Amino acid sequence: MKKINTNELEELTWSSPTRKFAGAGKQVSAALGRDPNSTDLMDRHPFDIEISRIEPGKTPCPYHSHSHQWEFYHVISGSGYVRHEGGKTPIVPGDAFLFKPGEAHAIGNDGDADLVYYVVADNPLNETCYYPDSGKWALGVPDDRIVRASDAESLDYFDGEE
Repeated sequence: MKKINTNELEELTWSSPTRKFAGAGKQVSAALGRDPNSTDLMDRHPFDIEISRIEPGKTPCPYHSHSHQWEFYHVISGSGYVRHEGGKTPIVPGDAFLFKPGEAHAIGNDGDADLVYYVVADNPLNETCYYPDSGKWALGVPDDRIVRASDAESLDYFDGEE
């Protein structure tokens, strides 16, 4: 058994060039030894866990859907919303929700305090993502190549999103 304390994990932060998209997260599964590049489930783990934090007024990534990945969310503190194919739904502590493959989604913080939540994903091999707002595809996740069907060359991740 490997044990860690999530309070002691480093929080990684990220943002887009204009900071329209920004977030932070503690990579729980990585701290427990997950190797995302392995094809062996004993090393890869059957799911990935992150403790995510979003500052007020931010969303961590563009609206997207996964080809094969399931994502489970559980809100710990703060408030915000989930954008989905039916519109936007408010979220508060205790809310839990699930997106299956093919369901477009994005989470955002429209509250006054940080939004903190768990994300549990199965992270299958050969995953692709589609970004409906910009018409892009991310191929070969986790080593993304971002493309549009009409473009012959790779694009920047945030192209058409900001």
